[in-house]
Amino acid sequence: MNLQIKPDGAFAEIDGVRIHYHYFPVGEEDLHTPTLVFLHGASGNAYDMRLAFLEALKGKYSLLFVDRPGLGFSGGKSGTHDSPSGQAHVIATLLERLEIEKSIVVGHSFAGSVTAALGLCAPKRVKGLVFLAPVSHPWPGGVNWYYSVASWPLIGPAFCWTFTLPIGNLLAPAAMTNVFLPDQPPRNYDAEIRLPLLFRPASFRANANQIVHLNAAVADQSKRYCEISQPSLVVTGTEDTVVWPSIHCEGLLRDLPQAQLMCLDHAGHMPHHTHTDMIVKGIERLVHKIEGKEEVLSAERRSCDPVVKI
Repeated sequence: MNLQIKPDGAFAEIDGVRIHYHYFPVGEEDLHTPTLVFLHGASGNAYDMRLAFLEALKGKYSLLFVDRPGLGFSGGKSGTHDSPSGQAHVIATLLERLEIEKSIVVGHSFAGSVTAALGLCAPKRVKGLVFLAPVSHPWPGGVNWYYSVASWPLIGPAFCWTFTLPIGNLLAPAAMTNVFLPDQPPRNYDAEIRLPLLFRPASFRANANQIVHLNAAVADQSKRYCEISQPSLVVTGTEDTVVWPSIHCEGLLRDLPQAQLMCLDHAGHMPHHTHTDMIVKGIERLVHKIEGKEEVLSAERRSCDPVVKI
């Protein structure tokens, strides 16, 4: 497994760490259109969201793809950047540095919690939220054993330096298949998203710390979701077996005053790759709503009924 992959984006120094991102601005005539900010899930990096959305949206909107702190080519501080709120602070600072005054944040899986945190901490810059197969609320149960071990204070670093590559080689193919079920991953998906970046010891440990502490973080954060007044779109697949739509999507629809649902029949945990066109239409409709170009929509069903499609 090749770990010698070089960054090809830009860097910003924030909170004493380097944050890696890809920014594709449009012309000055479109400066009033919201920038679309894409945040990847756990065990990933910005190349995942870039692979799904760049070709479909490039030239229509300014696009920002961010390696969340600790992952991809971004640095991170354990204890500071593990939580959704800590990551949201970094990304909000990046938006300020790039002079992005109006944005819509699109977050997948783990990043659903960061998307919500951005809606709370930067409401003047974040005008809309899109949650893709999100994690947003506390859930019963724990996490995979290797994440727990990797996060331990003393044993964790040694475990990551010794066992990350063997575990990665062993588990990655099955894990990749599982998150895409009932669909198949895109061709050469592991190479396209630079999957080996995850198996660098520091990245694997950062990922583990974030996952291990997420449940407690969203248990606290979700108490404030009623404060999120921005228009929001919640996207879920009826066949998602990685996160529980009945907890997270239903929770967002219950707690966010302006949340609407897109429920994709026969879709799994990676709808941004398998149902890109429908999600792009949903994002564009949200853009129009924020810009005031769309009339007030009639009331829609807000439950996660598998037959509901928007």
